[in-house]
Amino acid sequence: MSDLLWPGDDRAGDLFTDATVLSAMTRVESAWLDALVLHGVADPEARLAPPPDGLAALVGPDDVAAVARDAEAGGNPVIPLLKLLRGRLKEHNPAAADWLHKGLTSQDVLDTALVLCLRDACARVRADLAAQIATLARLADEHRDTPMAGRTLTQHAVPITFGLKAAGWLTGVLDARHRLAAAADLPLQIGGAAGSLAAPVALAGSPAVVRDLIETVGAALDLRVRDPWHTARAPLTAVADALVTCTDAWGRIANDVLVATRPEIHELTEDAGPGRGGSSAMPNKQNPVLAVLVRRAALAAPPLAATVHAAASAAVDERPDGGWHVEWATLRTLARRTVTAGAQTAELLGGLRVETAWMTANLAAARPGIDAEQRSIAPDAAAGEPYRGATDQIIDAAVARAKE
Repeated sequence: MSDLLWPGDDRAGDLFTDATVLSAMTRVESAWLDALVLHGVADPEARLAPPPDGLAALVGPDDVAAVARDAEAGGNPVIPLLKLLRGRLKEHNPAAADWLHKGLTSQDVLDTALVLCLRDACARVRADLAAQIATLARLADEHRDTPMAGRTLTQHAVPITFGLKAAGWLTGVLDARHRLAAAADLPLQIGGAAGSLAAPVALAGSPAVVRDLIETVGAALDLRVRDPWHTARAPLTAVADALVTCTDAWGRIANDVLVATRPEIHELTEDAGPGRGGSSAMPNKQNPVLAVLVRRAALAAPPLAATVHAAASAAVDERPDGGWHVEWATLRTLARRTVTAGAQTAELLGGLRVETAWMTANLAAARPGIDAEQRSIAPDAAAGEPYRGATDQIIDAAVARAKE
């Protein structure tokens, strides 16, 4: 998958592509059919061959266009996928074709497929968060004594150290890691047509057997089991919020980098990879392109999460009429863009150059005004005496938290 108008989208690879969603839906159907057979609910002859000869072998990327085209008729891609699977199953396993999807509803399959795709995206983001945290902890510690001008509301404030700034960045990334870890424990969705499990219970004979069925599917897909959440969309709003918490933290870093890389400030330099940062017209340009693209993601992400919340609040009856449907592409877009921004942020931080001489020079140029607070608080302090407050303790706490 590629997106011409979202440079860097290729970093997300196959995550949440149409083919991946199709595969995830097929995995859900396969896990449910296997559970029906295992628990004696379905005809034993409906047993699927083990991979790679099960349902997954019946569909692939070449089927995406047809399923996408035919999804319009029923409003979701599960319906044409089932038609395709049943048609191909009948050739060699008619019993499986008959039992396929029995007891499920489209929302069960699509919600769980979305969860599987979101889980994979979150795993990628967590890996990049880990790389960012390691880099930021190193920067905070190495530069705890590197003096620079602190700025508030765009103006000189008081002297700080770059280590303190890096510790601030680190705190934001650590908060994002914490938020994502909690939200990424996504649940399986099985509720039947109206969230009552009526069809599964009718097939299995008792709620207890259905619970066993669902536990088996959860184990097969490695997903947490909970009661149906057809119109209680907190699992999805939580993961959307967690992804935005990540882009918030990265956007804050990118903003500082964009300010600091201005030629007249020059306190930071973004690593220029081959062909990166150039201009189509101005040979002198060396644009901080990674920071620009990370900032772009941070600006775009909150409205996407807002759409997921709007969808949740629009839930009505036992399946929303449009609120459910708007979640799918929104979550895909948010997930892929967050994965892309996470990789770009990790690369940005890994190659960031700290221009200590410029930091020192800019701080010197800001004096004596930048020392005004210190003079008012401690008028007897010697000129230029460090005004560090709890800088070391703040850095130490952030670095210690990074090692947890």
